[in-house]
Amino acid sequence: MSKNKVLLTDPLDDNNPITVQVLGICSALAITVQLKAAIVMSLSVIAVMAASNVIISILRDLIPNRIRIIVQLVVVASMVVLVDQVLRAYAYDVSKELSIFIGLIITNCIVMGRLEAFALGNGVWRSFLDGVGNAFGYAWILILVAFFRELLGSGKLLGIQAIPDFIYEMGYVDNGLMLLSPMALITVGLIIWVQRSRNRKLIEQG
Repeated sequence: MSKNKVLLTDPLDDNNPITVQVLGICSALAITVQLKAAIVMSLSVIAVMAASNVIISILRDLIPNRIRIIVQLVVVASMVVLVDQVLRAYAYDVSKELSIFIGLIITNCIVMGRLEAFALGNGVWRSFLDGVGNAFGYAWILILVAFFRELLGSGKLLGIQAIPDFIYEMGYVDNGLMLLSPMALITVGLIIWVQRSRNRKLIEQG
């Protein structure tokens, strides 16, 4: 049980795919201007990683080593197509915004890395937990970055005004720089700094 718990909790902090492994940074730069898009992207990655890890784990003894990467890409691509169709059916506006980036999940380093490093060598349940854990580790960073970028950049959250009018009347002005891609990288950098400053294990690893 403790080993299974680690699969879920370790990627949230000590082995986070974005802040520790430095994978999936492109998503943090590209789709964190709005919180809604970040949440939808996060849910999509969770679904794709969980399903792909399970499928590859089931097939791991049947996949010839020389074509394993091709099989992994086919599985991930199939899951991404399903997720994209669901988004088109139930969240079309967000689907249009994320169309290119949803497709890029196919080559996301986090997804392919967990298939190669874990699902190919472990059972179905542990592979499922590993996929969900790493996806959540990716998701909470993505959502946190989007929260600050949308709030400070446009004064909104999920498209709804979050900063009261009286704050603006006192002279507050939205920081347009937060809506630019470099600020996503800076925000991720600040999160990494905070994480490492309170975690001695990460400092020693660095």
